[in-house]
Amino acid sequence: MAQNIISRCGIAALALATLALGTITLPARAASEPIKVKVFVAAMFEIGENTGDRAGEFQHWYERYWVKSPPHAVKGALKPVYCNDDGVCGAVLGMGKVNSSSSMQAILLDPAYDFSQAYFILSGVAGTPPSRGTIGDVSWASWLVDYDLGHRWAPEEGKPGEPVFMPRKGYESYRLFQLNPALVGWAVKLSQGTNLQDSDAARQYRMRYPEKRAQAAPAVTTGTHMTGDTFFHGPGLSKEAQYIAKLYGADDYVITEMEAAAITLVIKRQFGTDRVLSLRGAVNFDQGNPNETTLQHLDPAPGQTAGGFAETVANIEAAGSRVVDHIVTDWPEWQKGVPPLPGK
Repeated sequence: MAQNIISRCGIAALALATLALGTITLPARAASEPIKVKVFVAAMFEIGENTGDRAGEFQHWYERYWVKSPPHAVKGALKPVYCNDDGVCGAVLGMGKVNSSSSMQAILLDPAYDFSQAYFILSGVAGTPPSRGTIGDVSWASWLVDYDLGHRWAPEEGKPGEPVFMPRKGYESYRLFQLNPALVGWAVKLSQGTNLQDSDAARQYRMRYPEKRAQAAPAVTTGTHMTGDTFFHGPGLSKEAQYIAKLYGADDYVITEMEAAAITLVIKRQFGTDRVLSLRGAVNFDQGNPNETTLQHLDPAPGQTAGGFAETVANIEAAGSRVVDHIVTDWPEWQKGVPPLPGK
């Protein structure tokens, strides 16, 4: 007993001495606690560096929120995660369904982060049918539909003019997501007044298309985003995408992209989909104009591309940051869930 008392006194004296010398570091409890994420912004690719060169999908977000934030490598994720002091985090997930969703899964499982109350903005560039959108548009998804999950066959193997797609049974909960209408409504309301950039090249390119919507100036829109690893193209497959959207009871197909439905499924399995948004900017039409074939549109001659890419990636962040900033500023109101939309 006496030896134990002497031992404890000796340890206590040593601790006091080292504290006085400033050589002991007590554990900081706050440092071990996970970051409480308020908003997570996902981009799919960046062209070069995160800042200072040609901007891809991530650069404008990075320059707004994370220039002073250190990178945090996450095992299993393609790129590091960045977080600022306001709880706004983001990362480049990678292109395509498998690439992006595996990164998202790794990030959600990292104990460094608490996503239990987080909102997600899945952002990137996309295509649009000329009857529903134009170059420079930014679109909030009301529905996400997986384009690939089903059966397809060659047109000559079916009846002329009939669809060549049939949904596969068993994928009902994987292939279709209706995003929270109240949250989508907030996103549209907050971003509708955004001053969207445009370019002379994009204006000239639009005039190749006869559709009024294709010729219009960029706008904030909403509708179904079609997710497909298949980079479908041409009026026939665009018509098929619209057919699938209607077959599933979703809104008009307005955006073709490669990741959102897959990422949303990963988030759904842990946190549901009530706090998920998909934001896309249109940088191309999903088909050629009446004077070119689909292959000519996919492989254009020099100087014949759409233009407007730089302006569109800026538009994505300009519209999306309005939603991010609103949620963070009014966090006490948003923390427990999406507030009711104010009356008109």
